[in-house]
Amino acid sequence: MTDVQPAVESPASHASAHRAQLQALSEKIQAGLGSAVLSSAIRYDELTVTLDSAQWIEGLSFLRDNGFVSFIDLTAVDWPAREKRFDVVAHLLDPQANLRVRVKTDADDITPIPSAVGVWPAANWYERETYDMYGVLFSGHPDLRRMLTDYGFDGHPLRKDFPLTGYVEVRYDDAQKRVVYEPVKLSQEFRSFDFLSPWEAAKYDLPGDEKATKG
Repeated sequence: MTDVQPAVESPASHASAHRAQLQALSEKIQAGLGSAVLSSAIRYDELTVTLDSAQWIEGLSFLRDNGFVSFIDLTAVDWPAREKRFDVVAHLLDPQANLRVRVKTDADDITPIPSAVGVWPAANWYERETYDMYGVLFSGHPDLRRMLTDYGFDGHPLRKDFPLTGYVEVRYDDAQKRVVYEPVKLSQEFRSFDFLSPWEAAKYDLPGDEKATKG
């Protein structure tokens, strides 16, 4: 009796089936949420859905109730030239169907968007991190305060217009017996840069060059 070997699905057919699943999911989301969906696109075999910020929680709740019970993470992307400079981005997983979706909405640094903590409690820390790093506000969050920077920190480090050296430097003052904040002072040496290629000879003497000139 000959054993029948199961058919092995080729990578191409698997990718095609996955894209069909994503397309079906996209259509289901648009049908279920209607005008709340501003756009939906599949790129690089990933589905990205953009929601109206006024219906952010409605959209997230719909996804949770339709299989996306696993909250992966939430963060932001800064576009300083835009009026609403931030994209708030959440990644979700449907473990039963093994499907992922990226959901985003736009926000500014003045108007809060509703917190997703009531939909997924795990969003708590991610929203705090997004507030700390970008300055995005979340209404209804149970404890919206900084979590990575220090108390009294000025600014939001992951904004693209935040200076790379920061606004202040921190040191322990022995006289005052406490940590003090001072404006950043860059030494002139730090401001000077040598843009020569390391493979080219310098136009000035470097330490050690005198050894080569000794007779």
